Amino acid sequence: MQAGDPVVGVAGAQSRSEDEESLGVKDGKRTATQAFGSGVPKRRSSSRSIKRKKFDDELVESSLVKSSSRVKGPPVIEPIRFSGSEPSSSEKKKVTKSGTSLLLPLTMVVNPAPITKRVKKSKQPLHITKDLGRWKPTDDLLLINAVLQTTDLASVHLGVKFSCRFTLREIKERWYSLLYDPVISKLAWQAMRQLHPEAIAAIQSKALFSQAEEALLAKVVSTSQPKLDVFQELLSKQPAVFHQSRTPKSLLVHWQLLKQYYLLDDQSVQPLPKGDQVLNFSDAEQMVDDVKLKESRDEVLEHELMISDRHQKREIRQLEQELPRWQVLVDSITGMSMPDFDNQTLAALRGRMVRYLMRSREITLGRATKDKPIDVDLSLEGPAWKISRKQGIIKLKNNGDFFIANEGRRPIYIDGRPVLSGNKWKLNNNSVVEIAGLRFVFLINLELISLIKAEAAKMAPQ
Repeated sequence: MQAGDPVVGVAGAQSRSEDEESLGVKDGKRTATQAFGSGVPKRRSSSRSIKRKKFDDELVESSLVKSSSRVKGPPVIEPIRFSGSEPSSSEKKKVTKSGTSLLLPLTMVVNPAPITKRVKKSKQPLHITKDLGRWKPTDDLLLINAVLQTTDLASVHLGVKFSCRFTLREIKERWYSLLYDPVISKLAWQAMRQLHPEAIAAIQSKALFSQAEEALLAKVVSTSQPKLDVFQELLSKQPAVFHQSRTPKSLLVHWQLLKQYYLLDDQSVQPLPKGDQVLNFSDAEQMVDDVKLKESRDEVLEHELMISDRHQKREIRQLEQELPRWQVLVDSITGMSMPDFDNQTLAALRGRMVRYLMRSREITLGRATKDKPIDVDLSLEGPAWKISRKQGIIKLKNNGDFFIANEGRRPIYIDGRPVLSGNKWKLNNNSVVEIAGLRFVFLINLELISLIKAEAAKMAPQ
């Protein structure tokens, strides 16, 4: 029995080691499955025919699922190795047996390679396309021709008429970009090549004149009347100096401009006058003497004006004398003649229908009611619903003047002038009083008022 004990111990140790190895393999498989499950979660899909767009991470997951579904049989996963432990011989046998199946590294499953998204690169930068939208091919061709002719961007800015207004800085930037920017120069060249030949010829005909061309044109004498043959001969003699688009007519037009501004060789600009010589209209206006502008007296005209003035004054006097007779005629037609006042009537307020007599020094105007009687009921003349119950007061003062005071809400018009509430106005003979559309004429008993004024004057010294 003692000899058999070690054998039993060894067998027990071997069986125990095999159990531990099997447990280690199971734990490794369990951790691998956990890692695989956490790396690739199951995606829930809808059974509807219309699906939403997938995001980038969902595209990666779907590609992984499709690649794993193509492999037949259960997927083989390499177990995770812990530091300090080596695989046993049984593990090596199991791995070699399953070596015929397709192996996927765990790192590739857990962390799949991201799929790069295609980004469309714009062929032209934003500032280039914006610049091309404003600068047209015709503008570029004009700019190139003008610079080749003058070699001065400042004169190009002043002399060339582009499709839109460019500043000197914009012209400089465009010229430098055409020279040194390959993208802009290539695009501009392609656009200029697509222009119609007639458009190119029209643009070239507008090219500025160079200094050499103007020097040759300035040699033509200003006193002569050159014809087109002269400029045709000039073109044939100097073909290298003149632009290819020059014609005898264009040379003649430019020569006339040079002559107009005294730029020919035989012309000389006169110096500015000095002293009291007139330079412009404003200087001449300052030198004019107002006394010299007065014309000499015309005695005949003055005599005629004097005679006409006398005739006009005579006619005015005759009309003034005839005015009372016309007034009587008008009063008789309209019925507005002076009434026959008695000794007790100071004045009268005549309307179209009713005549109110003023026999006291103060009377009230308005709309009479049962509760509040009034001296002059204006409702007897016409519709008085707009008139206040106490519209106004007419009062005679000691000096013989009549005044009307507005006590109502609406204004009272005296000869067309409004008298607002709380104000008063003097009444004269034949004054027109208008209250809420009702018109009256105020007539004064002048004889009685003159007596009152005389008595007042007598009482004043006392």
